Amino acid sequence: MTRLPFDNSYARLPDRFSERVAPVPVAAPRLIQLNVPLATELGLDAVWLASEDGVRALAGNLVPEGAEPIATAYAGHQFGSFVPRLGDGRAVLLGEVIDRQGIRRDIQLKGAGRTPFSRRGDGRAALGPVLREYLLSEAMAALGIPTTRSLAAVTTGERVMRETMLPGAILTRVASSHIRIGTFEFFAARGDVEAVRLLADHVIARHYPAAAGAAQPYRALLDAVIHAQAELIVRWMTVGFIHGVMNTDNMSVAGETIDYGPCAFLDEHDPAAVFSAIDRRGRYAYGRQPDIGLWNLTQFAACLLPLLAADADAEAAAAEANTALDQYAPTVESAYRRGFRRKIGLTLQRDDDDALIADLLGGMAANRADFTLTFRELCDASLMDGASAGGDARVRRLFAEPAAYDAWAARWRRRLADEPVDPDVRRDAMLAVNPAFIPRNHLVEAVIQAAVARDDFAPFHELLRVLSRPYQSQPQFARYAEPPLAHERVLQTFCGT
Repeated sequence: MTRLPFDNSYARLPDRFSERVAPVPVAAPRLIQLNVPLATELGLDAVWLASEDGVRALAGNLVPEGAEPIATAYAGHQFGSFVPRLGDGRAVLLGEVIDRQGIRRDIQLKGAGRTPFSRRGDGRAALGPVLREYLLSEAMAALGIPTTRSLAAVTTGERVMRETMLPGAILTRVASSHIRIGTFEFFAARGDVEAVRLLADHVIARHYPAAAGAAQPYRALLDAVIHAQAELIVRWMTVGFIHGVMNTDNMSVAGETIDYGPCAFLDEHDPAAVFSAIDRRGRYAYGRQPDIGLWNLTQFAACLLPLLAADADAEAAAAEANTALDQYAPTVESAYRRGFRRKIGLTLQRDDDDALIADLLGGMAANRADFTLTFRELCDASLMDGASAGGDARVRRLFAEPAAYDAWAARWRRRLADEPVDPDVRRDAMLAVNPAFIPRNHLVEAVIQAAVARDDFAPFHELLRVLSRPYQSQPQFARYAEPPLAHERVLQTFCGT
């Protein structure tokens, strides 16, 4: 057996932070995909991971030397209602490694069997959600958005019962940590201030070491988490991503995208778009994500109140928390303005830029224009002087009423004339932030159906290759850039539990 280089700091916290539990072995593990570049980045032996023993480890049938398997405790607000005890009900944290950049990373098996937190669940994962998370998390990484990663996916040789019997699978997930806002809520709800303090100190040491030297370390921690979440959510918005289930137990304090359940990417631009089958009231709609981010961060700030002021001065602590939370909106607005200005080729800041961006997005929504393709085609359109047809024509075809684009484009070109940037340089900069390829819902669903119904993983492997280079043109895969036809549209996505 090869020893993986574990150094398990979370397992060294007091017993109430987690439950010791081993993965439950499966019948016949088979490797679907191993992320060799990520394994190398983590300092792991990819050859061994692909071997028979390595696949057994990735399936939970063999616990590698140095691992200390645990299921972590956490609570959470789910659709606004507090659940005091959730925890890893189908995931086992094998341990932590220090990667080649000196960064501590968790290695977790998702779908590894029942734990003390399973709450009548089977602790397993179906193949479809595992493939979805692998594709979506790796696509987000390629897009440059902070995210958990997928190291491997294996089938188990067993079936799991959901609406019907489905093939089982296990995802090996990598994260800078799996600590959530809900982890803090777990202890705060119990009045366990000592545990909140221990957890805060752990997060500071692991994710925000600069906060340790601040005059008020816990206020600095709150500030850092607020900033990280604000920036992350805006990054989602700029690529049309909808998390789908922004419960506090699904929000990482490290500022990474975590828990790819009923997530989706926009096809047509629609601020009210909801794909998640469990989000019946649109709480987590695309356009509501910044507001929900603040709601979640308010719960985090409440957990830290006992740490924010000396002598248990509740009024002073609340004032500290509110002052910190007041920075969220301007941080979001600044990041949003910066992100969308880059998407339309602007480098200078002008007073009318906000209106120009808002009017484009409003026109896209009113005309059912595809979010990703509109911005991608604007890259070429930015070279046009109005008399040429090529770039503009490809944008116009996306609008139900092309004249709506024409009116906006005339204003845009006048604004571009103020930019001191060479048009070709501007186009290249726009291409670098406007992807051609995203994991469109219908493509992901087709991949899942091929795997589940026919045990055919070739579509999965091909889509994964395409998504690994989202900003490159890849003309041989042009079909993957196209929006769905009417009969291909996926209107609902589902959680994996």
